[in-house]
Amino acid sequence: MLKGIPPVISPELLKILMEMGHGDELIIADGNFPAASVAQRLIRADGLTCPILLDATLQLFPLDQYVEKPVALMAVVAGDSYQPVIWDEYQKIILKREPGFKDFDYVERFAFYERAQKAYAVLATSEMALYANIILKKGVVKQ
Repeated sequence: MLKGIPPVISPELLKILMEMGHGDELIIADGNFPAASVAQRLIRADGLTCPILLDATLQLFPLDQYVEKPVALMAVVAGDSYQPVIWDEYQKIILKREPGFKDFDYVERFAFYERAQKAYAVLATSEMALYANIILKKGVVKQ
């Protein structure tokens, strides 16, 4: 254990977050996401949820301030009437950690998969909420 590091951040995840540079992307994936088949680097976070890991990650990880929308969500598939309630939770967490946050980018399902294949890493969770997949674009750490 280390001081100031949330206990849900595993050593493997901490290493990945440290390796990532400005503009690199991290996918926090729900339990239904095909993480193992798309990831360049896969980090397992079994038993943990997306909101818990989003909050912990944003304690260490600045969002990219040089792009309009540094956070993307997998858009609801056309014709699906489901409205993801987890998105409101995400917005509250992000605003707590990044008060200047404005809005999400919504990415079509297959375009999201393509973006995930190019992402620096995929963090696979046990999240059961539908449409809980989220992309974070890393920013610059300023002192």
